[in-house]
Amino acid sequence: MGIFINIIYNTDQISPALARQLTTTCPVDIFAMDSGERLIVQQDEVDECTLCGLCLKLAPAGALTIQKLYKDEQLVSQGAAR
Repeated sequence: MGIFINIIYNTDQISPALARQLTTTCPVDIFAMDSGERLIVQQDEVDECTLCGLCLKLAPAGALTIQKLYKDEQLVSQGAAR
């Protein structure tokens, strides 16, 4: 878990193809694939996430949540724009 944020995602809603897209889209490498498994790079989550929202725009509604621990606020994916 990050110091300022915590990223939670529902693996049932994020396909391997979408996980690869998240991995290539994130400008600070929060997301990664390891042997085909989706994961969040905990070290980068701690100090790199800029809250740009690109991941939230890509993920299906409710599949990805960014908890702002310093503000008791959550940002939740609303579904990819089509």
